[in-house]
Amino acid sequence: MVELTLPKNSRMVTGKTWPKPQGATNTKKVQVYRYNPDDGKNPRIDTYHVDLDTCGPMVLDALIKIKTDIDPTLAFRRSCREGICGSCSMNIDGVNTLACIRGLDESAGDIKIYPLPHMPVIKDLIPDLTHFYAQHASIMPWLETKTNAPAKEWRQSIEDREKLDGRYECIMCACCSTACPSYWWNQDRFLGPAALLAAHRWIVDSRDEATGERLDDLEDPFKLYRCHTIMNCAKTCPKGLNPAKAIAEIKHMMVERIV
Repeated sequence: MVELTLPKNSRMVTGKTWPKPQGATNTKKVQVYRYNPDDGKNPRIDTYHVDLDTCGPMVLDALIKIKTDIDPTLAFRRSCREGICGSCSMNIDGVNTLACIRGLDESAGDIKIYPLPHMPVIKDLIPDLTHFYAQHASIMPWLETKTNAPAKEWRQSIEDREKLDGRYECIMCACCSTACPSYWWNQDRFLGPAALLAAHRWIVDSRDEATGERLDDLEDPFKLYRCHTIMNCAKTCPKGLNPAKAIAEIKHMMVERIV
């Protein structure tokens, strides 16, 4: 019989419950994952009560209010507050999304906030995206050309430009890759939805002259073919993109090369 033992500090425990703001009559309970690698303690779930009458409408507003008015030790990433930068990606009520575009009123009950799943956690809601960024860099996210650069810019027809729609808009928030079971178990070799969506964006760019080399690099049992069209990536993308479709199109191009 197999016996599995989890690391000592791998189990989440109940953390601190902060009191309701004095005089507040319209509050929302927010439960937040907390983890500090420096103290050697188990991850915990802290509970806060946010006064909705003095808070903005989004989950990110609640996190900023918690950090500003209640608990300054809370750590999370954020920047644009407009769904553009991808910094505030996290798991909210079981869904990977951006805290800045998730409304507080979208949760009927308590709000539960965790870092992106299956990623090392630096602290609290901040995942370590080092490997994720390295995978993106590995697909060469730039134009590869052999001819001399034109005097002004590389010309592109309207039709060729439209082929990039649904691909270039990715903000690298990692919501899709961290929602993918195939990526959970194979992220050391499977590039994941985000990197492969970016790869397809450059493969179909009419200005690029390294299509063959890009496809050669993806001809691997794991880099590309661990995608099993589970479709979590398309469901969770905050920009409404479909990485699974882009991956399927890359596979189709692979087949076309040999038949």
